[in-house]
Amino acid sequence: MDIKTAKVLAAIATITTLLIILPILWRSLGLSKIFFLIAGISSAIILSILLWVLAQYIAIDHRILLNLRQSAEEIQLEYSFLRRVAGLPTKFRYRVLESATNNFRSLIGRGSSGSVFKGILEDGTVVAVKLIHGVEHGFSEFQSEISAIASVQHVNLVRLLGYCFLPDGGPRYLVYEFVANGSLDNWIFPKKLHNQCLSWPLRYRVAIDVAKALAYLHHDCRARVLHLDVKPENILLTEGFHAVVSDFGLSKLMKRDESRIVMTVRGTRGYLAPEWLLDRGVTEKSDVYSYGMVLFELVGGRRNVQMVQLGEGDERKWSYFPKIVAEKLIEGTLMEVVDKRVLGEIDEIQVRNLVKVALWCVQEEAGLRPSMARVVDMLEGRIEVGSPPETEMVIVDILSSDDMKPIAGGDGGDNGDAHASSSLLVFRSEEQQMFGSNCSLSMSVLSGR
Repeated sequence: MDIKTAKVLAAIATITTLLIILPILWRSLGLSKIFFLIAGISSAIILSILLWVLAQYIAIDHRILLNLRQSAEEIQLEYSFLRRVAGLPTKFRYRVLESATNNFRSLIGRGSSGSVFKGILEDGTVVAVKLIHGVEHGFSEFQSEISAIASVQHVNLVRLLGYCFLPDGGPRYLVYEFVANGSLDNWIFPKKLHNQCLSWPLRYRVAIDVAKALAYLHHDCRARVLHLDVKPENILLTEGFHAVVSDFGLSKLMKRDESRIVMTVRGTRGYLAPEWLLDRGVTEKSDVYSYGMVLFELVGGRRNVQMVQLGEGDERKWSYFPKIVAEKLIEGTLMEVVDKRVLGEIDEIQVRNLVKVALWCVQEEAGLRPSMARVVDMLEGRIEVGSPPETEMVIVDILSSDDMKPIAGGDGGDNGDAHASSSLLVFRSEEQQMFGSNCSLSMSVLSGR
């Protein structure tokens, strides 16, 4: 028996004794002054004891509640810690995101399907909050990216910190780690507002980083993850200029026993593998093709398909960069296609290896393309990069056809739906309207561009 319990029992015994003594005194003394004096003192003692007992129980209840509250807070902190360690996303309250983004005023990116805001959480964590809009996208697409990113953890994959959704079809938000230097396209393509240019060593490192991220998705996850929208706009650069792959809005989980997935055409024009157009079903080799197209743009600092001026006149034609690079490789003049804005020393061996890897990746026959794990080995020098076989590059014939002559007065929008390969041949006059950053077919619900 503890001391507090003994005190309470002693108090109860005292009250009981006083209640027994009072009737005895009343019989002995009658209703005299002495009796009333003793009765008053006894009543005061009994009341004091009752109040003391009540206070003891209140204190005990308070301590119990306090201990329960502390235990709940400790459990919550431990659960939160374990979620962070495991990389599980947190469900944020809308008010928290509203406060972090200054009422969604810190806009850093906007696209056809979403807007991205910079925010600072209460603990000082800098985040990128993506607001998803568009009535055509359902809750399943929203869950797709959460499940895809939450199931993978890699240094070269963007980290999803949490999410927020309002009931009854309200806005949905994804909270990512903030990546300081933005997307790769701002560093390799000439921009009017940005005169920044990525050096060659950093470009080669970006190529390896992205290859490692895709190799992890394809080979090291329990279920293979197909990204399906690999392009410079979905490759972000950290403060130390390491690449992280973002935007899993189109991603699909692929079982180990599945060889391909049949889907409607999705992705971004200019990076789509031929099997998309031929309804053969997509595999991880579709990501390999898109990656190869990105490698060409890393080398040349230009879009793979763009309009070029012919002489001093007004005549223009489509230029397909991979075809130009393949020809220069055969001629032995490969350095002529390297981005002229790149300053400093350029490793010609690395350029040659990167171009060869790119040509292997964009083979129109998917079976000839290397796996991303093999690409990593080739770029890091563990496997010699052999000479790639010549590929037809059917798009060259398409671009040179009469149907592909420039059309005046394009407005920059997408033309028609992308449910058949024929619809992919409807192009506008400007190269940005064809293969620019805003030209996705069924663009990802989670793309901030």
